Amino acid sequence: MKAVVMAGGEGTRLRPMTSSMPKPLLPVANRPIMEHVLRLLKRHGLNETVVTVQFLASLVKNYFGDGEELGMELTYANEEKPLGTAGSVKNAEEALKDDAFLVISGDALTDFDLTDLIRFHKEKGALVTVCLTRVPNPLEFGITIVDEEGKVERFLEKPTWGQVFSDTVNTGIYVMEPEVFDYVEADVPVDWSGDVFPQLMKEGRPIYGYVAEGYWEDVGTHESYVKAQADVLEGKVQIDMDGFEISPGVWIAEGAEVSPDAVLRGPLYIGDYAKVEAGAEIREHTVVGSNVVVKSGAFLHKAVVHDNVYIGPHSNLRGCVVGKNTDIMRAARIEDGAVIGDECLVGEESIVQGNVRVYPFKTIEAGAFVNTSVIWESRGQAHLFGARGVTGILNVEITPELVVRLAGAYATTLKKGAIVTTARDHSRGARALKRAVISALQASAIDVRDLENVPLPVARQQTARGSAGGIMLRTSPGVPDSVDIMFLDERGADLSQAQQRKLDRVFARQEYRRAFPGEIGDLQFPSSIFDSYTGSLLRRVDTTGIADSGLKVVVDASNGSAGLVLPSLLGRLEVDALTINPGLDESRPTETAESRRAGLVRLGEIVASARAAFGVRFDPVGERISLVDERGRIIEDDRALLVLLDLVAAEKRSGKVALPVTTTRIAEQVAAYHGTQVEWTTTSPDDLTRVGRAENTIFGGDGRGGYIVPEFSSVFDGSAAFVQLIGLVARTQLTLSQIDARIPRAHVLKRDVPTPWAVKGLVMRRVVEAAGDRQVDTTDGVRVVEADGRWALVLPDPAEAVTHLWAEGPDDASAQALLDEWADVVDGAGR
Repeated sequence: MKAVVMAGGEGTRLRPMTSSMPKPLLPVANRPIMEHVLRLLKRHGLNETVVTVQFLASLVKNYFGDGEELGMELTYANEEKPLGTAGSVKNAEEALKDDAFLVISGDALTDFDLTDLIRFHKEKGALVTVCLTRVPNPLEFGITIVDEEGKVERFLEKPTWGQVFSDTVNTGIYVMEPEVFDYVEADVPVDWSGDVFPQLMKEGRPIYGYVAEGYWEDVGTHESYVKAQADVLEGKVQIDMDGFEISPGVWIAEGAEVSPDAVLRGPLYIGDYAKVEAGAEIREHTVVGSNVVVKSGAFLHKAVVHDNVYIGPHSNLRGCVVGKNTDIMRAARIEDGAVIGDECLVGEESIVQGNVRVYPFKTIEAGAFVNTSVIWESRGQAHLFGARGVTGILNVEITPELVVRLAGAYATTLKKGAIVTTARDHSRGARALKRAVISALQASAIDVRDLENVPLPVARQQTARGSAGGIMLRTSPGVPDSVDIMFLDERGADLSQAQQRKLDRVFARQEYRRAFPGEIGDLQFPSSIFDSYTGSLLRRVDTTGIADSGLKVVVDASNGSAGLVLPSLLGRLEVDALTINPGLDESRPTETAESRRAGLVRLGEIVASARAAFGVRFDPVGERISLVDERGRIIEDDRALLVLLDLVAAEKRSGKVALPVTTTRIAEQVAAYHGTQVEWTTTSPDDLTRVGRAENTIFGGDGRGGYIVPEFSSVFDGSAAFVQLIGLVARTQLTLSQIDARIPRAHVLKRDVPTPWAVKGLVMRRVVEAAGDRQVDTTDGVRVVEADGRWALVLPDPAEAVTHLWAEGPDDASAQALLDEWADVVDGAGR
């Protein structure tokens, strides 16, 4: 006997899940509903099956193919237009005309005994046997009543309560003889219950009803879809489950990585190659699809998550459905009954209220509160660029596909035949993505100079030597699973705001230039770049006195790309240097604050035991440095800024220094003492770069280990700062601890206050109002200056839902009091 699986319905009640996926492919326990149906047919010996398809037919055909993987023979009958339940089967008549056949829906979950149904049909000699079941609420189904012999006496489609005369409903599963086709007109919409069965009964033809025992759920609504998942996990329906039951009700599929420190409370299912981090909590009736990532602190309860979804840290999903390839960012919340379509982005700290529908390819902006369905709005991103270029989680937000589009957009902003320099750090992710960048640039008629793995300052310097721009890929500092794509201008500096907006527009319009075959860009690998960089650095930065000073220094390359430059640099400096951690470590492309601190402590121990003049630790891309004095004590980055400022200003005796507004005002005292002045900038690195390019700028720094040495470069450069420091120490004959001791102590405190995106503007207005008649500086954020010289700065973060606060006073107590005062203002406005 053959079977017919009806898989042509649009499933409109299940939108947006069925907006881009046919209903039979919706996963239940990580397998399409229709696959559960086909496996049921196979268990009962119905291996030859005709599948009727219409809506998104190609997706069904592509997924199941000819049925070989299931050990079945599948053929397809395609409807050009909807033909109804009977018309779609009539469309497959040619394959079914020789024997009795079974009809079953491709979107109903059941474990009925089909063998017994077929036996009943044959024993009764029926033309049609209707499979029936008892349900508590029959309003949504066709009611059927049978006599003692099992013969159907009456049908009623979707009755009201006043019409209900039985709880026995039609499941849409039938066994039929081919003669039934005589009652179905071809190529017109015809239904079994509404058209064919009444005619058969009128003529007295044998229609029987078989009341089946077992599980049956018509997955026609969001509620029934979620219920079906829970029923599978509860064991109420007998289906095949992939994976292993590691504890009662907790199913883990092959290749899934679940931290032993994750909380699992079954029944639940975790799909193949999913990853659940420590601190995540997954509770009852949750289904996690294939390749899903659940980050630390995430909470899932009664959630159905389709394949390839990213669930960010501290997000909260309850009773919702999340479509495939969707990203749920940090601290987002999705409430009971909400449905998120395929390939959506739910921004951090956003809230999607219960029963809201978000259709495929939509973006919910960070901090948004969504209480109505998002249907027609187009997908868009408010800000492509962040503080470090284009930043995101590797293979979640920053994918090879996105990188290709970004590089294509960047190439489109340049002339054909222009040269772009590319570089990366030593991580595998950056290496893989850079290849995508190079391909996209060449395909857009751009010649590429690839530096491969180099420190960021080297990439900037080489870009400035004849390139129209550059692209550097690196692991985000302190965030090992994130990557930065840094776009550089012709001077090797970060793109200006205007250039960023231009690239943003081209990317948004998707108007990418493509080269003709003869215009494909060239690819070159420059040689001797480290010697060139070192030579230029030593020619421009004053190194007099170093060779005769007898200085000994300890240099920690932190297993990053700075170690690629140091051999050439230290050899030419003629300084006694001990280098530690020089080798590249792909497994550690960045470092956390804790590991960096531990590295500095170890560096201090080595400096003290070696009796060195000082120690320097580079960051992994050679952009920033941290210092240890001759006693092995760590000089904090904000304090190290004052030490270098004192050294530079004492030698130069004129000019200006570029410092962000978050720097202690003691910097003004140090600069003024030596005849120099401070130019305050925003916290943006490009603003420091802008001032660093000015003719009379002698120094710049950000208080976080980034230093500008204007005679060599207008951008942060760890190697240039290191060479400058050696020369200054050699010529002053003072130790770092002596210089540090002559600078007054600063009392600057910092605090971050969580602030929902929706109220950031309100918070800043309240801050200005609270300032009253006090002096206000709006260089970056709002800095309020008290009459006694104390100051507080309130600055909203451009990428996260927080507001940063700084306060400085003559001592920690007064600074703390001022910080508390303004934190209360910010916190009160944000509630």
